[in-house]
Amino acid sequence: MTYITIIAMLALLQFVYFSFQVGKARGQFNVPAPAVSGNEEFERYFRVQQNTLEQLVIFLPALFACAVMGNTFFASAAGVVFLIGRVLYARAYVRDPGSRTIGFVLGFLANLALIFAALWGAIRQAF
Repeated sequence: MTYITIIAMLALLQFVYFSFQVGKARGQFNVPAPAVSGNEEFERYFRVQQNTLEQLVIFLPALFACAVMGNTFFASAAGVVFLIGRVLYARAYVRDPGSRTIGFVLGFLANLALIFAALWGAIRQAF
């Protein structure tokens, strides 16, 4: 579970970094709180943060469930793919939102893999 915990904490640190990027963009593009719109470039940073939050709600429980019910090595590998997908998503979305597909798909597929592996492991243990 050590690797799983490391990956989970890296995912949270990645989210913290994206949050700081939003704060920096807020000042850079003069978007005072609580506004979340008004400048397209700021909105891109904000959407990266929000989408990452939406994905973390799936990722973190699926990561731990997969490690417990399935395979820790598989969960770790899928976790790394998720983290890489989030980096690619963030870079692409800030540059050009239309180019975010590869990063989004990597993270999405990693989440699905974790969910199905955890489910399969739970079913196997139940029967």
